[in-house]
Amino acid sequence: MTVSGYGDLGRPPLHEGGLRRALVRPGALWRDVRVVAETGSTNADLARLVGEGAPEGTVLATELQTAGRGRLGRPWTAPPRSGLMFSMLLRPVVPAARIGWMPLLTGVAVAMAVRRMTAWSEAGEKFLGEPEDVAVDARLKWPNDLLVGERKLAGILAEKVGDAIVVGVGLNVGLREDELPVPTATSLLIEGAPLTDRAPLLRAILREFETWYREWTALEGDPESSGLRTAYKELCATLGRNVRVELPAGEPLRGTAGDVDASGRLVVTGEDGAVRAVGAGDVVHVR
Repeated sequence: MTVSGYGDLGRPPLHEGGLRRALVRPGALWRDVRVVAETGSTNADLARLVGEGAPEGTVLATELQTAGRGRLGRPWTAPPRSGLMFSMLLRPVVPAARIGWMPLLTGVAVAMAVRRMTAWSEAGEKFLGEPEDVAVDARLKWPNDLLVGERKLAGILAEKVGDAIVVGVGLNVGLREDELPVPTATSLLIEGAPLTDRAPLLRAILREFETWYREWTALEGDPESSGLRTAYKELCATLGRNVRVELPAGEPLRGTAGDVDASGRLVVTGEDGAVRAVGAGDVVHVR
């Protein structure tokens, strides 16, 4: 399928040159920004570039992703130019025990950028760009799904590839209700965001990510001194909730999510009163 850049004037294309001029500069994390009309998976494409020696800070975005994957191998699809689908190539120099914070850091960056870029004044008269007056209350479901209420706005997938980490983001921007893949999804348009232009959103996300990533890596991946753990917990909609955690093996864990520990694990007090830290699993918020 060939994607026309101007097939839908309500969904303008991303301009590679403009993104490069805004983001690629001396001393910046971002070394290259590429935009392709269509691909199977931006994560898979970047994984191939790792083997070719692509530098840290390479970003690949696409207008249409035909074989995108979310957590647990779930498909992630959207109509052309209706979402932000991009991947980042990173080589964080931090202790191996702290690498697990990468997808959580990405979740914080995406959530904060979305909140900031969808802010209005109290009178609703102008865009403020301040998180106190958000129009879209984006929150995180552990470990790194973005929710508005209980509907999914974005997903994040981090994969180890050789000496690098490839992190993919899929954010629903301009999808209409009749275009949603599942009724439990949502988009910025559906949530009434005052801004649904993807280019400034992508710039904001990448700049927010760079700020957190620089601080986190400079402090050897410490989630405490970098403020990452505090920021994550403030944005996490899972904490304080009754949850069911579908574990990779064994029976589901049911209980109350009470904390995210220093390793990024979800701390759950089970129905039997036992406290358990979960490093991997699919969380369901139980009403």
